[in-house]
Amino acid sequence: MEPFVVLMLLPVAIGGGAYALFRKTSSASLAATVIAPLVVLLVLEWRDPGGSWNWLATLLVSPLAIAYAVAVVVYCAGRREAHKRS
Repeated sequence: MEPFVVLMLLPVAIGGGAYALFRKTSSASLAATVIAPLVVLLVLEWRDPGGSWNWLATLLVSPLAIAYAVAVVVYCAGRREAHKRS
């Protein structure tokens, strides 16, 4: 359950938070792209003090975290634009 939370739900929360904070798609997606892998690395370092998870493993799974975070930003921006048109 913990990997699901760290690799799926945490980036979704980061993307939603970035969009709520910046309200501009380009700024929010840049923030989500930078913050998502850093937060995943920090959480994994915090939850695994034994060192079985290192920065290289985080680098390998960071595209997944970035993709989810940016997808949430784009989804939130698309919903907002859809409401503006009508």
